[in-house]
Amino acid sequence: MISVYDKTGLVDLARGLHQAGVDIVSTGSTAKTIADQGIPVTPVEELTGFPEVLDGRVKTLHPRVHAGLLADLRKPQHAAALEQLGIVAFELVVVNLYPFTQTVDSGAGIDDCVEQIDIGGPSMIRAAAKNHPSVAVVVDPSGYDGVLAAVRKGGFTLSERKHLAAMAFRHTAEYDVAVASWMQTVLAPEQPPVAFPVWFARTWRRSALLRYGENPHQEAALYRDTSAGPGLAQAEQLHGKEMSYNNFTDADAAWRAAFDHEQICVAIIKHANPCGIAISSVSVADAHRKAHECDPLSAFGGVIAANTEVSVEMAEYVNTIFTEVIVAPAYAPGAVDVLARKKNIRILVAPSRHAAGPSYVKSAAGC
Repeated sequence: MISVYDKTGLVDLARGLHQAGVDIVSTGSTAKTIADQGIPVTPVEELTGFPEVLDGRVKTLHPRVHAGLLADLRKPQHAAALEQLGIVAFELVVVNLYPFTQTVDSGAGIDDCVEQIDIGGPSMIRAAAKNHPSVAVVVDPSGYDGVLAAVRKGGFTLSERKHLAAMAFRHTAEYDVAVASWMQTVLAPEQPPVAFPVWFARTWRRSALLRYGENPHQEAALYRDTSAGPGLAQAEQLHGKEMSYNNFTDADAAWRAAFDHEQICVAIIKHANPCGIAISSVSVADAHRKAHECDPLSAFGGVIAANTEVSVEMAEYVNTIFTEVIVAPAYAPGAVDVLARKKNIRILVAPSRHAAGPSYVKSAAGC
């Protein structure tokens, strides 16, 4: 079964499956895309004997599809039931979902967003993933080469199907969190409005394993909120050694402090304590000098954040002081070259001026 919104790699996948002797069942525009390339494909309505209805809302929600997905072929009674009913078991499901998050991010209206809530796709993904002893499920076009490699060697191993099933449930979990969060905040917000809703959820993906945690005997990793906009966690590192846990915590504190102000602001943090925070109506270099003069001793080995472009003048002054990290939304021409004279300084660019956001989540034991 192939049913995808994102057609990336679809034709090559379908052609490779056909050449390997795999019979393809597909839906709607996916089937049309495959057929238009001269690749044999069975439309799902031929399998079910039931047409696509309700503007495409119902295509695969049918016993002939879901029995074929959920039959555990290790059980003789399941195989016998399929044979008695004339239902074909699926061995591979390739599905990706309607672009709900992208539709929301585009500023579309409520009705358009609701229409992009996929129902049939998650149902097939979950069914196939549950039945991973018998079915392989693929939800990302980046996995298509692996599909063809597995087909050529005779199929997926059980270990591979387990891995794909775990990926599939992560995929639908992220999707459901996005839909539920949007419904709570946009479709049916709490009345009167509240700062802290009764429920909230986020999904995070690991983006880096850090050298160690707050202390060398501890482990740490950086995770990114998949729904978050640009910010420090998405910063591009232009120079220097890899970031440590302490670098990130200090850079986050400095960045948030700098962006608390509309005026030009520079914040210097060390060991999570502010060494100096200053604003200026003159220049970022002036703000940095003032911030450093608050406590020059503590600022040694600190982390600097600016809420505006770092000038060459500021960079020259930073180079006179041992600094672990500097983060800013931009750097003037030549400023990075000046800073990079110091081999170990970490230079980050985090491009969004107001991405710090009002919320700060911290866990306690038992949370």
